[in-house]
Amino acid sequence: MPAAARQLGYLALLPFVGGAVALWSVPAAMQPVASMALSSYAAVVASFIGGIHWGFGFRQPAPAASLFAWGVVPSLVAWIAVNLRPGAGLAVHAALLALCFAVDRAVYPRQGAAAWLPLRLHLTLVASLSCLGGALALR
Repeated sequence: MPAAARQLGYLALLPFVGGAVALWSVPAAMQPVASMALSSYAAVVASFIGGIHWGFGFRQPAPAASLFAWGVVPSLVAWIAVNLRPGAGLAVHAALLALCFAVDRAVYPRQGAAAWLPLRLHLTLVASLSCLGGALALR
């Protein structure tokens, strides 16, 4: 595992944690801004995670169509989540990020990327819990 990937992965958690903290600490009038910031960031990350599957497919002469099909699911679900009520959308993002990890646990080993799963687990736990915590702040 390259140190840079690990460091950048953890650095990428700052908007998740910051967004969740903001939703608990900003005045109610600012919650829509904070929730949109967290929700849109979660959507970007979900799209990135799905895109990795396209990268796996690009490396192969005859890739399974399922790599490409699954690769667009996170983006589509995240787009829907961004357009839901903020609390509901953040809950969907939390579940989506967890689902992405579950899929990746099956796919990554077959693609020679199993070594990335421990980092993915850490990142997923913090990101999902941040989205869930943000959703709870909006109750």
